[in-house]
Amino acid sequence: MSVRAPCYGAPMASIKKVQVTFDCAEPERVARFWCEVLGYVVPQPPEGCATWDDFDRTLPAEHQGAWFACSDPSGEGPRLFFQRVPEGKVVKNRVHLDVRVGTGLVGEERLAVLEAECARLVALGAVCVQLLRADGINESCIVMQDIEGNEFCLD
Repeated sequence: MSVRAPCYGAPMASIKKVQVTFDCAEPERVARFWCEVLGYVVPQPPEGCATWDDFDRTLPAEHQGAWFACSDPSGEGPRLFFQRVPEGKVVKNRVHLDVRVGTGLVGEERLAVLEAECARLVALGAVCVQLLRADGINESCIVMQDIEGNEFCLD
């Protein structure tokens, strides 16, 4: 039996939207943190429910609080989906978000913007892990963790 190699460069279906999914212990808490980080919003609850808590109470007990989502109010950025999983985070993320606050800035101006945003996010519960200073190839960025330890970068 032969295995066909993927055909890169061939015509592909047009992907219009992506969703980024986070495994976490407390979906609503983590979603609301990311709303603050990115300026995202929580969508309206389903028809017939005044609040998300009302909707949650309509679900079987084992599904209550199992997920939460938020989205970019402009419709440009991906939807973020947070799903409860039983296990905690053990190792470094294989994929992470780069929060692009310093785009187009260099040197001390970039560093000042990154540090100001870092301070804002630390006040929300994020953890500053490491400042990576510009090295002649890459500009400065700050490695951080969200409120459940998921890594992301201020870039």
